[in-house]
Amino acid sequence: MFSDTQLQRYSRQLLMSDFDIEGQEKLQAATVLVVGLGGLGSPAAMYLAAAGVGRLLLADGDSVELSNLQRQIAHGESDIGGNKAQSAAASVAALNSEVQLEVLQRHLQESDLPELLQGVDLVVDASDNYTIRFSLNRACIDAAVPLVSAAAVRGEGQISVFDPVRGGPCYRCLYPDDSSDSALSCSQSGVLAPLVGVIGSLLAMEAIKVLSGYGESLRGALMLLDLKTMEFRKLKLPRRDDCPDCGHLHS
Repeated sequence: MFSDTQLQRYSRQLLMSDFDIEGQEKLQAATVLVVGLGGLGSPAAMYLAAAGVGRLLLADGDSVELSNLQRQIAHGESDIGGNKAQSAAASVAALNSEVQLEVLQRHLQESDLPELLQGVDLVVDASDNYTIRFSLNRACIDAAVPLVSAAAVRGEGQISVFDPVRGGPCYRCLYPDDSSDSALSCSQSGVLAPLVGVIGSLLAMEAIKVLSGYGESLRGALMLLDLKTMEFRKLKLPRRDDCPDCGHLHS
């Protein structure tokens, strides 16, 4: 049951007939791991907390730099030099003190993930590292945990939901080669500040949809956004039967 304060806090969501108390209860009972508390992870974590997700695990080993403040809204000038996960946790706690927080002030390794994913209902991949993206993909498949993943650079972004245990492709179906790091980075190519806010908010939206059962998620689809031209495309993603990460699920 929700307290009077909680009913008031989440009233705008509870008014939605296709979300209602049931959807809110599912959020409150959920645990989400957010990997990366930079441009994408900042708005994602803050909106998940604001919406009422009960427990957040925040993981990032980087320190806040002045150049981050142009777009990474969970951090402020006083946080420069401090750990991003800790800074983001402070922002989340200020927004919703009822959210249970676990702060992981380190870069996650593949060996960390099996134990870490026990009790996690969903993973938000907001990292900027190809290696951990593939590691998260494999670990989420093994743990049967949905993975919501996004990327953004310049004025463009993409987002998808990977949940092959319940159907559809995995991250490696989209990117078969996990041996190279060819992704464009913001530090090399630049990025406009609002882009990561838009994509990060969509990360939170997709996570909320998966957790609550609201609407239709991007499982099996890839959303491409070009905010320079305001062109949005939704592509169907096929699974690869020979995928080394999820192919065994379809044999």
